[in-house]
Amino acid sequence: MTAIKESSTRNFNKQISVASCPVTYVMNKIGGHWKPIIIYHLMSGAKRYSELRRAIPEITEKMLIQHLKQLQEDNLVIRTAEPVVPPFVSYALTNAGDKLTPVLNAMAVWGLGDMKETGS
Repeated sequence: MTAIKESSTRNFNKQISVASCPVTYVMNKIGGHWKPIIIYHLMSGAKRYSELRRAIPEITEKMLIQHLKQLQEDNLVIRTAEPVVPPFVSYALTNAGDKLTPVLNAMAVWGLGDMKETGS
């Protein structure tokens, strides 16, 4: 991934957009193809990495690891590691992540309705 200079016009415009538009703010947190899917699977409770891989077979390991780290940095997911052998690591939604449940449920309802209408 290419780093963006802190002083770039693009970065400056992005910061203004985030500050003035709540939708842009949300999309910066959960945008992309995989983040909402990961959050959706965590809505039912904490999952181990392997459970997420099985639940989302299309995602690559690299993308799952990368997005879990980003979701942690954005305080939407918490990673809990138990000091046992073999290591036991689980991922769960934080309070902030849990507040996305009605949003993602609404997206799922809309998607199911639109799939029926369009025959997709």
